[in-house]
Amino acid sequence: MRSLFCGEVNESHVEQEVTLCGWVNRRRDLGAVIFVDLRDREGIVQVVFDPDLAEVLATANTLRNEFCVQIKGKVRARPETQINKDMATGAIEVLGLELNIISKAAPLPLTLDNHQKNSEEQRLKYRYLDLRRPEMTERLRFRAKVTSQVRASLEKQGFLDIETPILTAATPEGARDYLVPSRTQKGNFFALPQSPQLFKQLLMMSGMERYYQIVKCFRDEDLRADRQPEFTQIDIETSFMSADQVMAVTETMIRELFQSLLNVDLGDFPRMPYSEAMQRFGSDKPDLRNPLEIVDVADILKDVEFKVFSGPANDENGRVAVICVPGAASKVSRKNLDDYTKYVNIYGAKGLAWLKVNDKDAGMEGLQSPILKFLPEAAVTELLARTNAQTGDLILFGADKNTVVTEALGALRLKLGEDLGLTVEGWKPLWVVDFPMFEEIDGNMHALHHPFTAPSDLTAQELEANPIGALSNAYDMVLNGCELGGGSVRIHSQEMQAAVFRILGISDDEAEEKFGFLLEALRYGTPPHAGLAFGLDRIVMLMTGATSIRDVMAFPKTTTAACPLTNAPGRANPAQLVELGVQAIPAEAKADDSE
Repeated sequence: MRSLFCGEVNESHVEQEVTLCGWVNRRRDLGAVIFVDLRDREGIVQVVFDPDLAEVLATANTLRNEFCVQIKGKVRARPETQINKDMATGAIEVLGLELNIISKAAPLPLTLDNHQKNSEEQRLKYRYLDLRRPEMTERLRFRAKVTSQVRASLEKQGFLDIETPILTAATPEGARDYLVPSRTQKGNFFALPQSPQLFKQLLMMSGMERYYQIVKCFRDEDLRADRQPEFTQIDIETSFMSADQVMAVTETMIRELFQSLLNVDLGDFPRMPYSEAMQRFGSDKPDLRNPLEIVDVADILKDVEFKVFSGPANDENGRVAVICVPGAASKVSRKNLDDYTKYVNIYGAKGLAWLKVNDKDAGMEGLQSPILKFLPEAAVTELLARTNAQTGDLILFGADKNTVVTEALGALRLKLGEDLGLTVEGWKPLWVVDFPMFEEIDGNMHALHHPFTAPSDLTAQELEANPIGALSNAYDMVLNGCELGGGSVRIHSQEMQAAVFRILGISDDEAEEKFGFLLEALRYGTPPHAGLAFGLDRIVMLMTGATSIRDVMAFPKTTTAACPLTNAPGRANPAQLVELGVQAIPAEAKADDSE
């Protein structure tokens, strides 16, 4: 039906006849002449209909936005004064010789221009229309280029694309599973995979050595801008490779991706221990474009009479720390400070003490703060020296439990960087390494990554003797404050895997029931193996400048994990439920029971 895409027509086609198909992006009627901007996946081209072909002009006069049409015409160069440098096809236009209306469009339920103000509910309900917007079309085209480049990069390095099952058993990945009832084994359920973790390890035990897969994963969790119930991973696993080698392979892939598609050299990928990232930036995925850092000052303030500081400073689980914001003393008002106090309240902080350095050379007289009267001059002098505070700077304090201060100041650091324009443009990648193996929550041990991650240089006996102090052989790639992917060296010893299960409170019987196939496989010559999984949606979101992964997915869900387009999830046919041996309890029935 077409000879070229709209976006492909250029000066080399002048005087040639072309056949184009697409949608009317805009129609302009100048009386004797009608201009139509015709749009398809590859771009927009201007088509001109003039009075010499009265019948064609009459048909063009009936066109409205989003009519689907076929046009035959002759390409001609635009006059120098009419060249549109903002369009890829701006040097030419097509003289319309034939016009066929393939399909008319009813009035649209949402606007498709560059200034659209449609609600997200509208955009998702009419997603097939929303995706016609050039911005959205380009993001999906870019996503396809990303997956193509990833495949080329990995296959060049000897990786095999191998599929793993979608219907599987539940695994402990830190979120709820989506369950699928079995018709043939009533009362039993499959789980949709949160990741292909165990299967890719089994592939290493099978001798595949280098596996990758661009795979759908499913997690029934609370959603944020960068989370979806179904998402796509670039999943990678290797045998006989160390953590350093896996990091080198995947770093090469990401470098090639940015260089090829954005012409960006990401530069060095520094490595930072988890403990340093949390201490300096309050996050295990620090945004290094932001120059602000968190500075510990508990040793300076442990002997002051001000209990708000001295209490946490003398508590082994407490922390007293500050952020020094250059030049912010005059920029941040009392109202701003009140707003920042409310902001850190979200993270459990009880308040936000502050100190303005109006004139450093004037000593205590040059400082302004409601807490200044509680602080000895010697402590203040040492505080200014440690933070390298200068005239015009603002110092903000956090004093509470270590976790509260770290999280609150970490979030505040990002907000200050955004509000005050401190976060610079560009790309700042890094590897975060040396994560704790476990964390203790309410007296129970939890794996910080997942229970198949190997510890760093410990025997099973040493790990069980001191699990809380153990570091894992894990690594996360971070870019501009976003975790692109995470991975680890895996456990390849049955003894070590059994020890980790015991530390996590998984009994031998439970381990056998849930992971018996894995423990069995570990008995038969398992190679050392390691891997990593990248979030494809997040990578595309960052590379395209989108603010949500929903804007780089064809048919995403809402923040309530619903699909307005298809009205999913919906109620099942009662006959199907009987066949599956499943009883559905409506939400209103559960509400009645609770009353």
